Amino acid sequence: MAELEVGRRCETVSCQQQDFLPFVCDFCRGVFCVEHRSRESHSCPEVPVRREVQTSGGSKSFPCSFQDCKGKELLPVTCPHCEKHFCLAHRHQDDHCCEKLEAPKPRMAATRELVQNILESKTAAPSKGRRGAKNSATAAKVALMKLKLHAAGDKGLPQTERTYLQVYLPKESKDGSQPMFFSSKWSVGKVVDYAASLAGLKNNNNVLNAKKLRLCHAQTGGALRMDDTLLSLLAHPETPLYNGGDVILEYLPNDAPGLDDASSYAPQT
Repeated sequence: MAELEVGRRCETVSCQQQDFLPFVCDFCRGVFCVEHRSRESHSCPEVPVRREVQTSGGSKSFPCSFQDCKGKELLPVTCPHCEKHFCLAHRHQDDHCCEKLEAPKPRMAATRELVQNILESKTAAPSKGRRGAKNSATAAKVALMKLKLHAAGDKGLPQTERTYLQVYLPKESKDGSQPMFFSSKWSVGKVVDYAASLAGLKNNNNVLNAKKLRLCHAQTGGALRMDDTLLSLLAHPETPLYNGGDVILEYLPNDAPGLDDASSYAPQT
């Protein structure tokens, strides 16, 4: 089974640290960790002349590379994949139609027994009807009607954009699960942030070495890619995700591809 490589190694010879969120130097285009991201710390050989715009007030700004976008940022916001500057609104791969955006790959098969145990541990009285359903898509349609009655979410979202999911919360949470709805246009990363806010969960996804909140398949246990949108996952034939289905929100180590590689998350019996 191929290993999932996350992040990049710092190009500083004396460092070589694997960084989950590496920084790309705007001048030499090298990849560095947080400690060596400044030009001084990695002895950048290039002269700082890249895409900086001098404003009337004397400060510099960085224009967005997305077509027809007039946005600018005072600090560089660089895509680590295509290495171009973007404004905050277009910083994600799917937002600027990144040329390096990869198509979703088949999810890694996981231990179904582990996932089932997690789901059962979160539910005081498991629904026998759903466990015995022959088709998960059919079961999701039945659950969808129930979810719509109690799901929490942004009431301003159009009904046509709403995706309803039963979100099983991390094992350390006092609540087992919560019904929620999200915009189908949102990325998985935005779904994770919004679900954490609704459930009152601690979210350290912007902290380099902290465990990350990840959204995982309820059937396979594999962690969903943060750049994928719900719409693309719902339409993908190899992705067992349905409107009205189940997902698991859990804290995972940076290098864990899903629940199957995080044995410490198995419920204690």
